[in-house]
Amino acid sequence: MRLTPLLPCGILAIMGEEKTIKAVGLLSGGLDSILATRVMMEQGIEVTPLHIETGLTYERRNRLTGRADVGSSRAERAAEILGLELVTIRAFEEYIPVVLSPEHGYGSHMNPCVDCRIFLLRQAKAWMEEHDHQFIFTGEVLGQRPNSQMRESLKIVERESGLEGLLLRPLSAKLLAPTVPEKRGWVERETLYGFHGRSRKPQMALAKKLGISEYPQPAGGCCFLVDEAYSRRLQDFLRHEGRQALTTERAFLLSVGRHLRLPSNRKMIVGRHKEENAYIATQRDHGVLLTTINVAGPTSLIIGDPTPSEVEQAARITARYAGAEEGATIQVEVRAAGETDVITVSPMELEEIHALMV
Repeated sequence: MRLTPLLPCGILAIMGEEKTIKAVGLLSGGLDSILATRVMMEQGIEVTPLHIETGLTYERRNRLTGRADVGSSRAERAAEILGLELVTIRAFEEYIPVVLSPEHGYGSHMNPCVDCRIFLLRQAKAWMEEHDHQFIFTGEVLGQRPNSQMRESLKIVERESGLEGLLLRPLSAKLLAPTVPEKRGWVERETLYGFHGRSRKPQMALAKKLGISEYPQPAGGCCFLVDEAYSRRLQDFLRHEGRQALTTERAFLLSVGRHLRLPSNRKMIVGRHKEENAYIATQRDHGVLLTTINVAGPTSLIIGDPTPSEVEQAARITARYAGAEEGATIQVEVRAAGETDVITVSPMELEEIHALMV
């Protein structure tokens, strides 16, 4: 179902000429951002939906590892529902400094939520100015998230993104100070909303009223950084490899497979299912690949340039996850620097492996 604006476009008078009001909407693909966009369309605003990819999302991982539809992304599907053409900005490497040094600190784990919002909105502001749009809006709801959507946090984000007065939150606008679009009559404040808190019922009711029946269920951790296990792996990476080694590729790899530190502190990653195994098999540039031969098993990656002893230990771990019978010996193919070797090992005991888990 494609939705179209219900009211005439908002109009701005400039030197006697009428000009259509244009706004940039941050579109994540979730219900809140869909509703905010629809509300602006009903106000007659010409909306450009903008999606900024940081590279550290479960959706990207699931698509790259084959665990999700490789077709349209969630944001792309939302734009299709709304009848709009999505603009996507990839800001992978630019986002890493935000992860490493958030001025406003982390949330419950390694999630720099306030700084992340500032980063996204600065990206949106640059696009807005370059493409002659008048303001930006988001689907944020006051009090919905404890770190980034409290009243004070919303003020900080607006100020430090450089969007004071030009950042509209249509779903909670009645509870916030009027913005420039409201003061100048580009949008009608009285037809905006005053949603507050974590309940989804008001949004679901509004979706029904607007005829929006297709939208994703809330996915409380779309970003790796809110996940305890991922945050633990990231902290481990920073301790051993250092901040200078964190690239978007290495940050993404932390989300894939089982992670272990060999006794030497060498990192290895073991695939958990066939899709992860297939993805890990493409990561030869990061180190040495191991795959069982005489029994079905995982694909593993040893990061860097391991010693023969480290390769043997990693092969024994790989063999254990192949699920071989007790006492069996396993052949493991080792691919390194254009060379392939086969070694025969006995599986490592699970107790030893568990002590190495990150």
